[in-house]
Amino acid sequence: MQRVTGIGGIFFKAKDAPALRAWYKRHLAIDVQAWGGAAFTWTGPDGKPTGGTTIWSVAPEESGQFAPSDASFMVNYRVPDLHALVTALKAEGCNVLEKTDDSEYGKFAWVIDPEGNKVELWEPPVGQ
Repeated sequence: MQRVTGIGGIFFKAKDAPALRAWYKRHLAIDVQAWGGAAFTWTGPDGKPTGGTTIWSVAPEESGQFAPSDASFMVNYRVPDLHALVTALKAEGCNVLEKTDDSEYGKFAWVIDPEGNKVELWEPPVGQ
């Protein structure tokens, strides 16, 4: 079974999220949107889109988005078959959170790694 196929997103907390977003926008030209992040479209060697995105987002320090982890970051990994991977991780004794999400953005599940970091698993919607 194929497991992780790429990184779907990088999420991290900041003491002053608006100021940090502005710094990245000004100095690194990241196109930070009103929702607090940017979507990087994947491109091939010819510069044309290849059907994927990587999300980059800065959350306020008090955000509960990464709970139950107290880490200041979370990585989102692309997976081809979320339900099969969740089943395998549970069978392997991993700390898989019971909550899952299925939306227009795809299917999501979360696992806590041995260091206590919350890891997001994402199966993109069909065609992405």
